[in-house]
Amino acid sequence: MKLRNGLLLGAAFLAGITVSPELARLSHQLGIATAFADNTADSADTYRLLSLFGDVFERVRADYVEPVGDRELIENSINGMLTGLDPHSSYMNAKAFQDMQVQTRGEFGGLGLEVTQDNGFIKVISPIDDTPAARAGIKAGDLILALDGKSVQGLSLNDAVDKMRGTPNSKITLTIKREGVEKPIEVSMKREIIHIQVVRSSLEGDIGYIRLSQFTEQSDSGIRQAVQKLQAQANGHIKGYILDLRNNPGGLLDQAVAVSNDFLNHGEIVSTRARHPDDSQRWDAKSGGDLTGGLPLVVLINNGSASASEIVSGALQDDRRAVLLGTRSFGKGSVQTVIPLPGNNGAIRLTTARYYTPSGRSIQGLGITPDVEVHESRETNTALLPEREADLNHTITNSGGTEQPPPARNDLPAIAKEIPSRPPANWPAFDPTKTSTDFQLQQALKLVNAMAASNRASAN
Repeated sequence: MKLRNGLLLGAAFLAGITVSPELARLSHQLGIATAFADNTADSADTYRLLSLFGDVFERVRADYVEPVGDRELIENSINGMLTGLDPHSSYMNAKAFQDMQVQTRGEFGGLGLEVTQDNGFIKVISPIDDTPAARAGIKAGDLILALDGKSVQGLSLNDAVDKMRGTPNSKITLTIKREGVEKPIEVSMKREIIHIQVVRSSLEGDIGYIRLSQFTEQSDSGIRQAVQKLQAQANGHIKGYILDLRNNPGGLLDQAVAVSNDFLNHGEIVSTRARHPDDSQRWDAKSGGDLTGGLPLVVLINNGSASASEIVSGALQDDRRAVLLGTRSFGKGSVQTVIPLPGNNGAIRLTTARYYTPSGRSIQGLGITPDVEVHESRETNTALLPEREADLNHTITNSGGTEQPPPARNDLPAIAKEIPSRPPANWPAFDPTKTSTDFQLQQALKLVNAMAASNRASAN
């Protein structure tokens, strides 16, 4: 896999070998001449295209309104090549790669936002719980127009993220556009060292509630600690659990597998299929993995639940281990491999496979459909911004999976048909500090109670 990825990388640089001594030295440092030499089957067409690249490179280098360094041009070229493939492939320079590693470990300095780039602006995927962004009221779907009064248009995503990070206690003002609000909103906050607490839990009566905000290296251990904590708080008398994956943008594949296994005793969790069959993989649950002992489980999802969240949701749904409640998920059914580049030149994030749920479904562009559809508010979204994978540009196709939807659930308690799809007119405005205002959570609690009652009746 690494060799193949290296070959894919090589061709993008070769034009520089014949353009300038400086670029030749850079390409030699990056080790691309050897990689290209190993892949010369279509060299005639490749050389013609590389000549075109070299012509453009030299023209920009010579005539752009301001001098531009070779490295900047090359890095922009790499990033353009990757981002033109699909929304999730990209180039990270050395600093961005280091930042990604820090964030994956669960600690970084900044505001606490998950963001992506959309039409030249920065779109909020989700604020991270208990961070300056979350406390300031930043919402999923907000469009960041400016940072400290300066437009983000023209900035790469990495540059925008870099500007939002900084010294703890330093102040920054975000100008945001929120759907349904006519005028831009200015939000000021102070940066903090973000210690991401990816798992939060509470006892809602005799039901354990677990919120997982993203999949970092601490996710599996956090779930295990949460289950132990809840069992101790309830003196072992727990009816069931709710796993909240709403607005969870995903993260590490191995953590998605581990978290799935925390609620499963057997069966497939997920499989991946790559361009080369030898690189395809499958992960199965380990015997005795279910930490809850098979108690009723409801999983909350919405359009912000993506990638690793969808792996967990799909595995638990296909296995009939959990009932999914909420709205259709984001639909990111692809796997990205982070490939470090030699010579401290950062890394590329490259889409290398599609993943499939245990029943063989590819959720790419489709998402996971909940078993019980419940919206968070009465308003029908007329979104102007992309809400799901299918709304993005250059998405990869959905292929290779079964076209059959999962069979209809016949094991749901009767109350599932009575749960309204939207809150009543007099439902209080959502307050993140008051679980009683969370309509989806309240319906999930009803469902767990009904599932627990049904299990007791079956046992008698």
